[in-house]
Amino acid sequence: MASIKDIAKKAGVSISTVSYALNGSPKVTEETSAKILAIAKELNYVPNAAARTLKMRKTKIIGAFLSDYGGPFYGPLLYGMREALNKRDYDLIVCSGQRSHRLLPEGMIDGAIVLDETFSNKELLNHAERGNKIIVLDREIDHPNIDTVLLDNQTGTELAIQYLIGMGHHTLYFVTGPEESYDSVQRLQAALRLVERNKVVAYKVIQGDFNKKSGELAARQIVNEYKTPVAVFCFNDVMAIGMYDYLATTDYIVGEHVHIIGFDNIELARYIHPRLSTIQFSKAEWGAKAAEQLICLLNNKPVHPQKISVTLKEGDSVQERRNF
Repeated sequence: MASIKDIAKKAGVSISTVSYALNGSPKVTEETSAKILAIAKELNYVPNAAARTLKMRKTKIIGAFLSDYGGPFYGPLLYGMREALNKRDYDLIVCSGQRSHRLLPEGMIDGAIVLDETFSNKELLNHAERGNKIIVLDREIDHPNIDTVLLDNQTGTELAIQYLIGMGHHTLYFVTGPEESYDSVQRLQAALRLVERNKVVAYKVIQGDFNKKSGELAARQIVNEYKTPVAVFCFNDVMAIGMYDYLATTDYIVGEHVHIIGFDNIELARYIHPRLSTIQFSKAEWGAKAAEQLICLLNNKPVHPQKISVTLKEGDSVQERRNF
């Protein structure tokens, strides 16, 4: 493999001149630069990324750390990150699993966007203390090298529950995400505060897992306990779709016996019947905002915690409760 030394020898210039030319420095004349670049192409020269990173202290690569990146949720989020980073001449890699955590302290990436509960707060703070720049999407954590971009779970939960109560529903189920999920915890806490202030509401919490199977299991439990029409707040749309699938095997009808609202407004929710009521937000905006905040951190610009706004998307899965 050709090296800078090989190029310098063939061009009859110093190694530093070759380095300047390859990096587009104005210190080298256009004529000399063109000659050097032509020789580099002729020799099939490939830059040594490790050496360049060591010298520049930058990789121009950002790591997005996710506990999972399957399903319909993560695509738009990653798209938003990638688009925002590419505009700033950064590339994005997606990381998952404990072993990928070493990419940050080993300097293989310039910064990290974290939506991954396998990172403990202690680990993130240790990285930040060493000067690593991090944006977190799944927790609140205080450090000058860490910033947060979070969903407005409080408002989303209020919109969902007030909508259900406003439609005359007073028997509610909450189907949660995993116990370690920040968003699920925030939604449950907000839900409990609301219903405990409203004494006419009866509620039950069902532990879910943000996947379709847990939605199916929740629907089975609701059917087994069914006495009168009920309303269900699923903490994400995927579980709501799981409920649809199970109820389709029974005599119970969505929007008549079981009224469902989700959270996320994933694309699939637009195509199921009846149309799912849900809490919507822009996942692409969330990803882009996280990327922009990280770039600010990397450039030592001031940042402050951001929240992604949410709105209610009404659908026929929730109907006004009739008197029975």
